[in-house]
Amino acid sequence: MQKNKIVLIRHGQSIWNELNKFTGWHDIELSEKGKNEAKNAAMLLKQNKFSFDYAYTSVLKRAIYTLRYILDILNEHWIIVKKSWHLNERHYGALEGLNKDEIIQKYGEKQVMLWRRSFNVIPPQINMQDERFPGHDLRYSHLNISDIPLGESLEMTSKRVIPYWNKVIYPQLKNNKKILIVAHGNSLRALMQHLNQIDNQDIIKLNIPTAAPIILEFDQKNSFIQWYYLK
Repeated sequence: MQKNKIVLIRHGQSIWNELNKFTGWHDIELSEKGKNEAKNAAMLLKQNKFSFDYAYTSVLKRAIYTLRYILDILNEHWIIVKKSWHLNERHYGALEGLNKDEIIQKYGEKQVMLWRRSFNVIPPQINMQDERFPGHDLRYSHLNISDIPLGESLEMTSKRVIPYWNKVIYPQLKNNKKILIVAHGNSLRALMQHLNQIDNQDIIKLNIPTAAPIILEFDQKNSFIQWYYLK
């Protein structure tokens, strides 16, 4: 039976990943390791003869640049690329830019794990005057102020990721298009939870590594079957 496939990739390591900081919507460059991770992911896709018609990514450059490295090695810069804030990482609110180990020392490992991986626990929020508020960024100027987050749980992230999947990406799968999604740990966790129907308690166990291609398989009726890491 023929199977349709979508490839998911979390961006390569960023400079703030390397420094163990909460990143969220802050627009951070890839580290040297992250650039190499992106290139290695691309080589793995090339070796397995993957090609694409559409690519989707966030509006954050660590994902955009990861995608560019992949398309460069696949020689597919000509395909349709769509960028959307709906695929951004979750906004970590007042935690953004802070060191994770220092936050663990202050609040405890259990609380920090809930902020990082749980479904509905919201991190401490910022206010609109905070320089980390995305409303100050030109790329979000088209959004209603009420749609711009002050800090998000995974549940809140899902409420922008899943509608985008349903309305924009999934229809292209039904049109038999070959699709690549390069996004972030939590936007991809939200999609994985939706497709795999992972319980809100169990989602805390799911961590997606940087630049490790995930293959989603769908049957001829475009129903989700399974997922696995490409090796």
